[in-house]
Amino acid sequence: MKQVKITLLFLILNFGGLGLGSFLMNNGPLSVWYSNLDKAPWTPPGIVFGIAWTLIMICFSIYLGKLFLKSNTSKNKFLFLFQFILNVSWNFVFFNQHQVFLGFINIILLTVFIFLYFFKFSTATKNYKFLLLPYMIWLCIATSLNFYILIHN
Repeated sequence: MKQVKITLLFLILNFGGLGLGSFLMNNGPLSVWYSNLDKAPWTPPGIVFGIAWTLIMICFSIYLGKLFLKSNTSKNKFLFLFQFILNVSWNFVFFNQHQVFLGFINIILLTVFIFLYFFKFSTATKNYKFLLLPYMIWLCIATSLNFYILIHN
């Protein structure tokens, strides 16, 4: 029961973060600025982003529920908070402020943190770590998309 409560808390936090990030991007994917960018040929259609982030945040919340049940430390809280800030702020930096290079640095840091979760906390989370794979894969794709825009615009 305790795992369910912690997981629900992370579902609320993570989906709240997605909502905040959407608000901060100021209609970014539909903006003239973004529409006029030279985007990577592998850029998925807009609907894929919503589906992907929904799956990612469900899996990540379950993972975090397990991690925090096994190891609820200040270090883990800091890592979650830092990851949360990076995730939410990328929308603002990239879409709202049009800072493609800073967005690229931001997403690289976010990717490093998610890979850190996967490798650093394997003992505490065991097979739950595989719930991070959708997040890891998506961040690799998103990083490549951001990099393409950085290079070609």
